[in-house]
Amino acid sequence: MPVPASATARLLAGGIEGPRALRPMLDTVLDALATGAADRGGPLPPGGPRAVARRVRAAAEPVLPTVGTGAHQALHTLVRALAAGSADPADPHCTAHLHCPPLAVAAAADLAASALNPSLDSWDQAPAAGELETLTCRALARLVHPHRPDPDALATTGGTEANQLALLLAREAARTAGATAPLRIVCGANAHHSVHRAAWLLNLPAPLTIPTPSGVLDPARLHDTLAELPGPPHPVLVVATAGTTDTGAIDPLPRIADLCDRHAATLHIDAAYGGPLLFSDTLRTRLHGLDRARTTALDLHKLGWQPAAAGLLAVPDSAVLAPLAHRADYLNAHDDTAAGLPDLLGRSLRTTRRPDILKIAVTLRALGRRGLGDLVERACAAAQHLADLIDSRPGLDLYARPAISTVLFRPAGADPAAVAAVRRRLLREGRAVLGRATTCEGLWLKATVLNPHTQPSDLRALVALVEGSTP
Repeated sequence: MPVPASATARLLAGGIEGPRALRPMLDTVLDALATGAADRGGPLPPGGPRAVARRVRAAAEPVLPTVGTGAHQALHTLVRALAAGSADPADPHCTAHLHCPPLAVAAAADLAASALNPSLDSWDQAPAAGELETLTCRALARLVHPHRPDPDALATTGGTEANQLALLLAREAARTAGATAPLRIVCGANAHHSVHRAAWLLNLPAPLTIPTPSGVLDPARLHDTLAELPGPPHPVLVVATAGTTDTGAIDPLPRIADLCDRHAATLHIDAAYGGPLLFSDTLRTRLHGLDRARTTALDLHKLGWQPAAAGLLAVPDSAVLAPLAHRADYLNAHDDTAAGLPDLLGRSLRTTRRPDILKIAVTLRALGRRGLGDLVERACAAAQHLADLIDSRPGLDLYARPAISTVLFRPAGADPAAVAAVRRRLLREGRAVLGRATTCEGLWLKATVLNPHTQPSDLRALVALVEGSTP
């Protein structure tokens, strides 16, 4: 029976009565998630885009009925349809992208953030959340800069926003230092596309892009490029990558940092993928030199098992963030700030911001550095095992040993059209979700192993699916 809108609207998620209103709805949502996953029956819904769209329309229309169905019917119908029609990153055969299966504890914390709904643009909207964000950001910044007295970090929506902020901070620092020429950005062809987009958004010259035929930024080529640039006061920002999107490669960070020192260039490192290696005692050495960057992008909804969004931009000193200071009288009036109310507006380019830091803080507290490091090591070990399996198959070619947890491979001798056809066939059948990556050697299938519970049998089955789909 339809429920009057006024009755549903009284069931607010917040306040003393909020948990009581939420509890029965959680049972409905969890049941719908389980039913939808069973409907899907694999890592991806079968049938391709048209089949998925048809099933979603059947569940969702009419989108805006004259009389509502009530909370439980709406929740069960649409959550079930979404679950049935989703790519499931928890499935070990869903490995196309840097899209992790979130930890249950992080998802539960995210529910609390949604129910409380603080906005981190002024203290009076987020008294506790603002302090928790400060504490958590500084703790993560100390992972990057363990020897600095006052490291800090900003919460971002991910690597794209973090890279944009890094370019903005470099531009403003150059202006403050008296530079009259525009900031020049130097990066490898392996850099994330967001670096080029950020330069465009900030009205900066297009980045000077160095070819990376080996998959990483070559220090010799970087030296030549920096030597040919006009000298001071021409400011330069070098962007290095610790975990490329296509192959997971890590640039030679110490040598790049040395070149930046020699040529008076600023260094930004995009460690959105590789940054969580810092949690591991055994793998963190792969990021040697990370602490020499002026800005570092991190992203815990990749190799950190957080629901999106969970990005950060770390800096060695909080003073680096000073150019982001901003004033809006209704949010951070001078007299309120002077009276001791914390100023949150300069912590982001966004105004309204949800407390994404809560799920991160809960995860850090629940698992600790060693617990998270263990998950990172498990995912990386699974990727190495997958590489071993591929290397042992005469019908498959392995691109290279994984630097983190990304494995590129393809049917032996397959041309790009054949490789793409294998991927699309598996997608259409809903049996495996593999990505694609192009290197100098051509097109490859990409498996990014992010599920730390992936078993050898899962990997053997994935390899068999590819072999069985090869003409």
